[in-house]
Amino acid sequence: MQPTRREFLAAVAAGAVARRLGATPLEIERPIVSVVRIRNGNTDAAVEQAIELLGGMRAVTRGKDRILLKPNLVAPQPNATTKPAVIHTLVRLMKAAGKEVSIGEGSAIAPPFNLRGAEVFRTDKADTLNGLQQHVFDQLGYTELAKSLRVPLINLHTGELVDVKVPGAFAFPQVTIHRSLIETDLLCSVPAMKTHAFAGVTLGMKNVIGLFPGRVYQAVRGRMHETAGKIEPSGTAVAIVDMLRANKVGLVVVDGSTAMEGEGPTDGRPVPMDVIVAGTNPLATDMVAANLMGFEPAEIPTFTWANKAGLRPERLDEIEIRGEPLAAVRRKFVRATIVPWAMARLGWATREI
Repeated sequence: MQPTRREFLAAVAAGAVARRLGATPLEIERPIVSVVRIRNGNTDAAVEQAIELLGGMRAVTRGKDRILLKPNLVAPQPNATTKPAVIHTLVRLMKAAGKEVSIGEGSAIAPPFNLRGAEVFRTDKADTLNGLQQHVFDQLGYTELAKSLRVPLINLHTGELVDVKVPGAFAFPQVTIHRSLIETDLLCSVPAMKTHAFAGVTLGMKNVIGLFPGRVYQAVRGRMHETAGKIEPSGTAVAIVDMLRANKVGLVVVDGSTAMEGEGPTDGRPVPMDVIVAGTNPLATDMVAANLMGFEPAEIPTFTWANKAGLRPERLDEIEIRGEPLAAVRRKFVRATIVPWAMARLGWATREI
């Protein structure tokens, strides 16, 4: 529900008083997350309503002219990836707001490039990575989508890469990323709602793992996992937080049209959740989406490490939720079998190609 004018003015006045008392912006304003049902298969309307509940696209992107959309295209599997319909609506809204938009991804696996039979291979070969990424874009309809929308489609694995320092990093004092990420004003993470064998869930923050270019960290991020695994068991959480801090993630839109439970991120069971979750605070948005999946914040190592990095919120009651009540949408997902990186590295993606 939108606040009344009186409530809005009261909030502004309270903020002014709090600032005079030395409070920080995070103590003054609660992050807003919207939860909207997809009704009658109308994804476009649900995405648009979710953005409107945040104040509208112009407000969300104010002062940000160049936006890069990052879907989750882990593999060429429609049931495990962000639906083109969600990206289509976001591009339409962003262009209507006068923004310059692009779509970028660094996918993990695709046959026959680094998946042969049941074996997954690591690779940092440019030709293999280029073929892999183009194949994923083609198979999932993103090549045609980008052409129809007249927006650039960027392979984040290769091309011009630059180093970015991460002050206070847990594992990566410096990360290498695609130059397009440096040149964008706002990164919009658009994940598919899924469980995950390393991270517990894969949502807006976990989606930034796709920003680690395979040319440096390998296609299944073997080198990234090795470094992160020295800090914490998942080999993922600290990498997520470090990469999040190296980028300008200012909007998360979770595609919960068809989610995945069980052995995610690719081998789980499809779940028709029919929901869109959106917010400008990545941690708050993911906490709400994880709650809809039946997870407590303490179950997700990424949330714990994000809080250690000083990111907030820490609890759901610190978030303003607009749209559907969480209890009306929540469904307890079957968990993935959690595999610590120290164990996974012994039998998964052990060879390079």
